[in-house]
Amino acid sequence: MPDSAMSVRPEAARDAGRGALGRAVETVSRTITVAAGVFGPGHLGELTRHVPFELVDAVLEQTGTVQRRLRELPSRVGVYFVLALGLYPELGYQNVWKKLTHALAAGSPSPSGAALRNLRRRLGPAPMQALFEVLAGPAAQPRTPGVRFGRYRTVAFDGCTSTKVPDTGANRSWLGKPNAKHGVTGYPAVELMALVETGTRALLGAVFGPPATGETDYARRLLPLLDDTMLVLCDRGFDGAAFLTELAGTGAAFLVRLTATRRLPVLARLDDGSYLSRIGTLTVRIIPAEITVTCADGTRYTATYRLATTLCDPRRHPAAKLITLYHERWEHEIAYLALRHTLCQHRVLRSGDPAGLQQEMWALLTVYQALRIAMVDAVETVPGTDPDRASFTTALQTAKDLLVTARNVVTDTVDLVGVIGRAVLHDLLPPRRPRTSVRKVKSPLSKYNKKDPYRPERSTTITNLTTTINDPGPKDTTRQQKCLTTDLGP
Repeated sequence: MPDSAMSVRPEAARDAGRGALGRAVETVSRTITVAAGVFGPGHLGELTRHVPFELVDAVLEQTGTVQRRLRELPSRVGVYFVLALGLYPELGYQNVWKKLTHALAAGSPSPSGAALRNLRRRLGPAPMQALFEVLAGPAAQPRTPGVRFGRYRTVAFDGCTSTKVPDTGANRSWLGKPNAKHGVTGYPAVELMALVETGTRALLGAVFGPPATGETDYARRLLPLLDDTMLVLCDRGFDGAAFLTELAGTGAAFLVRLTATRRLPVLARLDDGSYLSRIGTLTVRIIPAEITVTCADGTRYTATYRLATTLCDPRRHPAAKLITLYHERWEHEIAYLALRHTLCQHRVLRSGDPAGLQQEMWALLTVYQALRIAMVDAVETVPGTDPDRASFTTALQTAKDLLVTARNVVTDTVDLVGVIGRAVLHDLLPPRRPRTSVRKVKSPLSKYNKKDPYRPERSTTITNLTTTINDPGPKDTTRQQKCLTTDLGP
């Protein structure tokens, strides 16, 4: 569809002085370029460069959802409208539509809320899923800091059930409801399972559905996305023998934390205190360690970890480095923080039926991924900058501003950074220092709603980390070997 350019001249009055100077009128002229005619409202501001018209048209054609006749609300416009709903979770349909058309010429259609709901139903979830699957994947170049461990790109699995949905009969029939001690309570929730590039927090893939299905079952559906260039970081919920065997079968290496109750044989002791063992039919290396944390307020506590990995050579992959690397798994939690809390603003989703929820979820994941791509593209123009210094909040707010003004929807110049990228680079976060705090979730339904008595109540800087390898000796005796002490003080 051809593009159209229009000149926009908003007038702003400002004080030019006092007394006789009176008021001066300043006229600002600019040109915006959008699609022509009824396709004009179909844009996402500068994020349109990552979700271009041609891509949207292609997924509509692929999924058979192109309109059969030219409507006032064509399907392409519907896709961008659903994506814009993800940027403005606090607004109703018509107010989001006003954001899309604010900078366009007078005479843009002004559909009713019912018309916009019908537009969503006409599209369904398939185009949004196809759109996300095109955008999903690693966002960083191999040499970007924080992305790789040796030759491996580090990725992580984890699940999230904090996305609440309207309590309707249709949603309950699909998702069920959380169980409490005295019966069923709370909003139904969607179980989201994502595979994340830990260095950038970009999504390589995602699946979602009822929480009763289980995390490992969802994670199995993402295994085809792995290959032998990746190292997967997993928490204790993924240490089952069958799952780890399937994971290793993809060619990817893994580093997973084991549950405390698992007992494994010692097949051979290695020089760094780790040892070879077997999980099912899989030969693995076990790294048993104690990590003592000293905080700036004087708090001191010790946590026990047992890590299993397919990286069995202690010379190429020392235990100390693998223990340090495992902390990167928490980047996955930060990805969910940005998605659920920064983008969604803790809000219950809009849709009252499964098809609408699926469409809404795929749209949110697409918007999240487009923002991550924009952030990484900007950071990579400054060599040596770690992507975790880029502010998701800054990128999100800038993208929303550019949507309202319809800026950079279509550009004639090659600007790889863009306005979003320049805002991110101007507002880079300082290099992170290790911090810790009590892990406590407010929801009474969560197993993490009890306070850990050993950790500080608020986020506190860590000043020292001491890691000790617990080398199991003969007949269950234990020999401790100090592995690493890191002073993180000023």
